[in-house]
Amino acid sequence: MDFDLNEEQRMWQKAVHDFVAAEVRPKAHETDETGEFNWPAVRKMGALGLLGLNIPEEFGGAGVDAVSAAIAIEELGWACGSTALAIAAHNGLGTTPLVLYGSEELKQKWLPLVASGKGKLGALALTEPGAGSDLQGIQTKAEKDGDEWVINGTKMWCTNASIAEYILTLVRTDPKGGPRSLSMILVPTDTPGLSIGPPEKKMGLKGSPTNAVTYENVRVPLANLIGEEGNGLHQTLTTLDGGRISIGAISIGLAQAAFEYAVSYAKERHAFGAPIASFQAIQWMLADAATEITAARHLVYYAAWRKHKGKPYTQEAAMAKLFATEMGERVCRNAIQIFGGYGYSREYPVERMYRDARLMTIGEGTSEIQRLVIARHLLSDKKGG
Repeated sequence: MDFDLNEEQRMWQKAVHDFVAAEVRPKAHETDETGEFNWPAVRKMGALGLLGLNIPEEFGGAGVDAVSAAIAIEELGWACGSTALAIAAHNGLGTTPLVLYGSEELKQKWLPLVASGKGKLGALALTEPGAGSDLQGIQTKAEKDGDEWVINGTKMWCTNASIAEYILTLVRTDPKGGPRSLSMILVPTDTPGLSIGPPEKKMGLKGSPTNAVTYENVRVPLANLIGEEGNGLHQTLTTLDGGRISIGAISIGLAQAAFEYAVSYAKERHAFGAPIASFQAIQWMLADAATEITAARHLVYYAAWRKHKGKPYTQEAAMAKLFATEMGERVCRNAIQIFGGYGYSREYPVERMYRDARLMTIGEGTSEIQRLVIARHLLSDKKGG
């Protein structure tokens, strides 16, 4: 059993870290204050492979292994939560279904564009006003009319919608319901009838646009169907497994950044004639943080390793997301506590990291859903290898 990253992964980690330290982290505060997406940095990510982590090289992507993908997303999380979420959603949600299930024609048309940094990003629309965790409550419908799909409905909380080339949209194609009633269709964002609302005003992650999307008699070719009709639920659940690894990785990055700031501050800040790092209460918070970050990283990397090896990883991805995201919120919260009143000020980065970390326990499946997934696997007669 080897817990070390291989040489290629270490070189990749350093390359990504150096890039985000130079291009992303210095803009993190501005991104949060203005809510503007950091396009200048993202444009440069194509050449490094960060916009095509899951995309094979033949379609212009990096095609890295799942552990390397998690490493990259963690480094982005360390630099800027907003940018990390947008890039994670692009890779994990906006391109994965197309890579795994899309036709060769769709792959050739869209993947090189979104992987290059010259175009916009990819997005996935699942949640609706009346359907979130319960995907079978989806009401957005698609009906066949000649050689086209006609789509009507509304989606909510769509990450990247306003900065996307296309939106992979989960729709109901069989009004009778059931697990085979949902399908996924690629909808270019310049399609007539598609309306993207203004960015939601959020507690954190302000530089990662989240939008409502309305479909009013939106027409796209039948060929824009992703995979088989009726396979949308399976495609979505498979996609979310990988996405949960990414959300866990972002949380580790945020926690690592907050932890580093807290350690530095604890050494510099003096109270009662001594650095506050000499006080046991501070030491214990730092010790807990270091332990939990390491544990979360192992969970995330293990889930990613299982994905790379082709092993079942649904339970492991849920465990990784559950622990890493709750850990991330806790570590960022304690970093604020170590900073004291300064931690509550927008002049210091730890309050932003806490606000960004808070969403991670909700997006791509709440903590409660992760516990449900884990419990179902534990109680199932089918055990993964």
